[in-house]
Amino acid sequence: MHTAGSVRGHVGAACWRRGIEVSSAARANALPVAEYTLAMILLANKGVLESARDYRAARAREHWQYAGPEQGNYQRTVGILSASLTGRRVIELLRPHDLHVLLYDLYVSAEQAADLGARAVALPELFAASDVVSVNTPLLPETRGLVSRELLAALRPDATLINTARGAVVDQQALTEALLAGRIRAVLDVTEPDQLPPDYPLWTCENALLTPHIAGSQGT
Repeated sequence: MHTAGSVRGHVGAACWRRGIEVSSAARANALPVAEYTLAMILLANKGVLESARDYRAARAREHWQYAGPEQGNYQRTVGILSASLTGRRVIELLRPHDLHVLLYDLYVSAEQAADLGARAVALPELFAASDVVSVNTPLLPETRGLVSRELLAALRPDATLINTARGAVVDQQALTEALLAGRIRAVLDVTEPDQLPPDYPLWTCENALLTPHIAGSQGT
């Protein structure tokens, strides 16, 4: 029994040859991760973190009519990277909202994506067309560094990248540079390494929200 997610790093072929039953908490853990992701998507599109920061600095509120048209969730586009257990649950939770949902997953057909409630697209289109991209792919040899410098550069200005999967799926250096340049935003529950050094620049970067790997099951 593995009380976290994937058992790939713990179980080998010998286990299957001997007929040993293996259980993990991957499906149960996907639920709170998806809920965290949903919350961050909605907050990101509303610009809540930036508004709270500016409000705290000014100690006065701007007139509500001055808010830009880019603030809000109506008809915004959300990209889901991988139809994993978490990715599928995020898509399900997004259904009640007036959002366009895109999905990239090599193993999901256009028809299957439509059944889930998303439109299947290529990876470059997912990043170029989305206001928010949620990284939900497991870390495998073929997904290490999948979110490359080129894909990050394709994000719209002020788009938000949410990563609740594994930090190594994203090019950490390229992401750091994009955030420090103020071009995009990120919500990072995971990083590479998982514990960033105390002097790492993202700790004080206003465009990055870092949380200590809390998206999964916590408490009771």
